[in-house]
Amino acid sequence: MKNILVIGAGRSASSLIKYLLDHSTEEKWQVTVADVSLDLVKLKTKDHPNSRAIAFDINNDQQREEEISYADLVISMLPASMHMNVANDCVKFKKHLATASYVSKEMAALDKEAKEAGIILMNEIGLDPGIDHASAMKIIDEIHEAGGELTSFKSYCGGLVSPESNDNPWGYKFSWNPRNVILAGQGTAQYIEKGQYKYIPYNRLFTQTDTIEIEGHGKFDAYANRDSLSYRHFYDIDKIPTMLRGTLRMPGYCKAWNVFIKLGLTDDSYKIEASETLTYPQLLEAFLPEGKQSTKEKLVAFMGNEMDAEVMSKIEWLGLFENTKIGIADASPAQILQHLLEEKWKLQEHDKDMIVMQHQFKYISADKKDKTILSSLVVKGEDQIYTAMAKTVGLPLAITAKLILQNKIDARGVTIPTTKEIYLPLLRELESFGVKFEEKMF
Repeated sequence: MKNILVIGAGRSASSLIKYLLDHSTEEKWQVTVADVSLDLVKLKTKDHPNSRAIAFDINNDQQREEEISYADLVISMLPASMHMNVANDCVKFKKHLATASYVSKEMAALDKEAKEAGIILMNEIGLDPGIDHASAMKIIDEIHEAGGELTSFKSYCGGLVSPESNDNPWGYKFSWNPRNVILAGQGTAQYIEKGQYKYIPYNRLFTQTDTIEIEGHGKFDAYANRDSLSYRHFYDIDKIPTMLRGTLRMPGYCKAWNVFIKLGLTDDSYKIEASETLTYPQLLEAFLPEGKQSTKEKLVAFMGNEMDAEVMSKIEWLGLFENTKIGIADASPAQILQHLLEEKWKLQEHDKDMIVMQHQFKYISADKKDKTILSSLVVKGEDQIYTAMAKTVGLPLAITAKLILQNKIDARGVTIPTTKEIYLPLLRELESFGVKFEEKMF
């Protein structure tokens, strides 16, 4: 009997937990699911005979070490900032670890110790990062093996609302961590275009966008991710002239979101004085220049040419001009904005979300011809529990956990899914769940 410990039973864990329990009898797994909310764990495990539901405090060293020492493999669904205590314990007790988060400097520093312990610390094995790496590497390797030279690689992904559930002017509802959406893009985006390094600071990020079209699904706004450069090494394309990774949103989203950035409402670095007593118009007034105009007129003047009727309709729909109290104390601007949007952008009972991903490859073939490959993925959720986000984040984690426990992955140390022993079986099994890329070459 192999023991799997899943830490975190939140939004993205539903499909992961279901997969592990569905395979638990055949694979002889005991699956412990741990979360601060025992009720949430019980909702996800549904009293499955091979499950064990526990209330869990990640900061309780004794409990954490005890549970990790008992496991053969740990899956951390915690926020990225909370992985390191788990990772250090996994190295200490020689237990495999899988997460969907980016490899941090602290995680990377454990590579040597993990190899010495004979374990794998598998990171970036969710959707983005995760499925994007696996699917991109498959095509990059195929191009290289056929004697081709990759000249441009662009990759885009977005967690969106499905068209049949798209009933608000933003075209967006939360299917994953709302805080990450509010803080998205902070920092400077870096990429390379035709051999020239490009930088987009946060204050321009949502105005300097592209339009991406996916056949049968329409057009999307695309803005650059913070780091498009580090993966050149992992993808074995260090000398590529053009590489960009970006995020997708519905048309018009980025222009409207830039209002919040320009105002300062995505700032999480300080608290608003007496925030619970303010109304939303009073909050806006606190960020707008003085004047005799109405709050709405001041906002229009402040944004200038960046404000139009479509953007204003989105801002008005959120209720920012209504005399409603914020109602949360000691809150940063970003926390206030998140509080508002969590209510406005909530997935309703019958809503479905949608994942959209597209890779764009340009290369020179062995016979010196210019070629393009478009590889596109669209996945729709079943409901607000088994969302497309939960499916595409959780299944790669679960499938990879199975491969590790079956001793089908030889890699050790800090790893991401860019090698054939990981990405080929992963993509093959994902197709059986409807997570399948459509490729067009021209």
